[in-house]
Amino acid sequence: MSDPLDRPPGGPPSGGLSGGERFATAEDGTKLYVRTRPAVTKRDSANLPAIAAILCDGIACDGFIWKYLWDVLGERMSVAHWNYRGHGRSQAPRDPAKIAVEDHARDLSAIRRAIGDPEVVLFGHSMGCQVLLENYRQHPANVRAMVLLCGAPGRVTYTFKGSDALAQALPRLIDVVDRYPTVARALWGNVPPELALRAAFALGEVDAKLMNPEDLIPYLEHMVDIDLSMFLRMLRHAGEHTAEDVLSHVEVPVLVVASDRDSFTPPRLAEQMAASLPKGELFMISGTHAAPLEQKQLVHERIHAFLDQLS
Repeated sequence: MSDPLDRPPGGPPSGGLSGGERFATAEDGTKLYVRTRPAVTKRDSANLPAIAAILCDGIACDGFIWKYLWDVLGERMSVAHWNYRGHGRSQAPRDPAKIAVEDHARDLSAIRRAIGDPEVVLFGHSMGCQVLLENYRQHPANVRAMVLLCGAPGRVTYTFKGSDALAQALPRLIDVVDRYPTVARALWGNVPPELALRAAFALGEVDAKLMNPEDLIPYLEHMVDIDLSMFLRMLRHAGEHTAEDVLSHVEVPVLVVASDRDSFTPPRLAEQMAASLPKGELFMISGTHAAPLEQKQLVHERIHAFLDQLS
């Protein structure tokens, strides 16, 4: 995997937000890519909360889920999106062992500091929901609200597809990849995105009637570019992590968006999570794990309504 610092536009600026792109520095020195945009206030400025949105991906993702929300949120507040260590344009972790959810949560605090530590609404998709909750445990100051999309507080490999089969398989899979890295990399890196897309549609992992294929291709392309061993270890950590104990202590409003056919994080987990949050609101829609793209109009309208309550 090439060093992503070789290919950012213009290289990392020395300070400030230059051209909307920069690198923050994690506690262990890993460089974390973050892009930002100021608000384009098409709405009545008197109703705009003076807060920023930070977008946190799922594992192995590089912002594909935020394709439309990036602009929608930009109509009312500044927005930041970052890449996890070992993802996208961020560096591979300086310490290969630091890839647990707690490490990503500390990285999120570094991102928050890098953009001036403003009041924030934290948005997370899939594993991003765990990262947000863990970050709230570590750094609750200036968190105004959270939006958790298609995720759970933890133990996700024990509920994937309704069983613990993934959790049981991961240790052996990691061992095989470590013993045969060249073969594993060749198999992993040579799956054509178009073939993976057809498989996703055929298996019902995404809704072929609701999803624009062009919206999913960037995710499939990024998946084959990520370091496979790191990805599997990161997934195992996400499966062993839980922030369930944090839920009852979250003092800010939280919108939980779930979809009724999500096989990655079953909807019952979202229902339980929303019920455990003192100021939790559940929004259940028809769709899969990619519901923010499949049902974007519904999701955008509900998020706008949620943010209006913060004004």
